[in-house]
Amino acid sequence: MTVKHHPSEALLLAYAAGHLSEALSLVVAAHLTYCPDCRDIVAEAEAMGGALLDDSPPARMGGDALAAVLARLTTAEAAAPPRREAPRGAASGGGLRLPAPVLDYVGGDPAHARWQWVGPGIRQLDLVANGRTRDAARLLRLSPGRVMPHHSHTGLELTVVLHGAYTDEQGRFARGDMAELDGAVEHQPIAEAGDECVCLVATDAPLRFHGLLPRMVAPMMGF
Repeated sequence: MTVKHHPSEALLLAYAAGHLSEALSLVVAAHLTYCPDCRDIVAEAEAMGGALLDDSPPARMGGDALAAVLARLTTAEAAAPPRREAPRGAASGGGLRLPAPVLDYVGGDPAHARWQWVGPGIRQLDLVANGRTRDAARLLRLSPGRVMPHHSHTGLELTVVLHGAYTDEQGRFARGDMAELDGAVEHQPIAEAGDECVCLVATDAPLRFHGLLPRMVAPMMGF
């Protein structure tokens, strides 16, 4: 597949239509905060969808429709973990700033979040974890020069860089850039020297790690 530094138009249209999972939607939303061109595509798609709804004939609703929707909302609220309100544009020590959609999941200053150590120079913060669908999103912090395990994909992997930069077989990805990878791609991201690299990564299926040590570390990372 051809890898770009922006999401494909098909992915943006799926996001606008609400067809992406929570984790994948979070990565696209984060990228949109950096990319006005992608925001324009999503806005146009949403406007077209609204126009189609306006032109659609009204459908009759069952008498219990409102009660059913309220019951689903109540169930979703009860199942969701509590989150503290996060100030927009909050920053951690070292100047790390996160997009507003990500801050809503972190729930405060990322410097004070409970980052998990998963290996030398690698920490992660889980944001979305759906064991039923294998949908997951996490923040990864890589020390300068740190090499991630070589891996391929059994589904879709979306990554947006929030701070610093990394390189892999696809090229260089810096702040705001997004990689959209599927099972045709194998890669090994390497954080650039000089500054840590912070990425938001979402997957909808497990990754496939190559080598004994990476396969041992993978369960710790939730992959």
